[in-house]
Amino acid sequence: MKRFISAIYLALSVSALADAPVTLVLHGGAGIERKKLAPEKEAACRKVLEESLRKGFAVLKEGGSSEQAVIASVMVLEDSPLFNAGRGAVLTRDGTVEMDAALMVGSTGLAGAVASVHGVRNPILLAQQVMLKTPHVLMIGKGAEDLAREQHLRFEDPDWFITPEQKERLERAKKKDLPKGAYVPVPGRDVSLLIGTVGAVALDRHGNLAAATSTGGLAGKLPGRVGDSPLIGSGTYAEDGVCAVSCTGHGEFFIRNAVAYDVAARMKYAKATLTDATHDIINNKLKKLDARGGLIAVDTKGNIATPFNSEGMFHASMGPDGVVHIAVFEE
Repeated sequence: MKRFISAIYLALSVSALADAPVTLVLHGGAGIERKKLAPEKEAACRKVLEESLRKGFAVLKEGGSSEQAVIASVMVLEDSPLFNAGRGAVLTRDGTVEMDAALMVGSTGLAGAVASVHGVRNPILLAQQVMLKTPHVLMIGKGAEDLAREQHLRFEDPDWFITPEQKERLERAKKKDLPKGAYVPVPGRDVSLLIGTVGAVALDRHGNLAAATSTGGLAGKLPGRVGDSPLIGSGTYAEDGVCAVSCTGHGEFFIRNAVAYDVAARMKYAKATLTDATHDIINNKLKKLDARGGLIAVDTKGNIATPFNSEGMFHASMGPDGVVHIAVFEE
């Protein structure tokens, strides 16, 4: 009998030590319109997404944490002028760049976030410092920038962040006369001005989850506006044993509906699958509100979900098989 019990204990121990199916999922923003996406722009974005995916997945493959992986991936996207985060972030109505970012670690439940920061090359690194070096979750503006200097994070001149594409985007936004710095859901609006964010979610070999999100916000937004990306539970959430989520979309709706946490809550309390929870929120709950956007998510078993209700969303994933998946539109 003792041998039988020992054998069961050993089997359970081996099972517990077995590697989880390492998985990484990225998004480069929803709101993509097929007729406005030039083939060369799509090819360039796919190339950066693959670079970001491979960089983050290499961390996981080498035994690194999900936290390290999502940061590595998001930094690549922040440094690219092709996405609305870091360099290439959209401009406020005043023509400035104000950036938001968040990081949450599922194993500890700890999180860090920053909002309305200027000059910090990689806001996701600053979000990590808020989590690691302060007792706070969210810091904004000058206080967050002072922390970045204390931690010797890299800064860039204001012009480094501003691209010709975003200057043109701001002019389009001004011509639309955006009410109070952001769109309201009215027929015929230019969805491409509404949204755009980057994010990553990961499951490491120890079964730990993490989520990271970074954005410049809405084109033509009022200075000081903060969206869902840096708000834990709205645009970013991770909880071991459940899921990790990063959202992209019209942030005001994602805030009011606590979208990222809603995914986890449905899974925990209603026993919904990752697919059912995410698709119902994006394609039913938000769509009924005429709220455009999407999200990426991964659960503790390595299942992924990438629903969106706009025409397109840049998204990419890689699992234990090491195969790169990159898509923009429903395929």
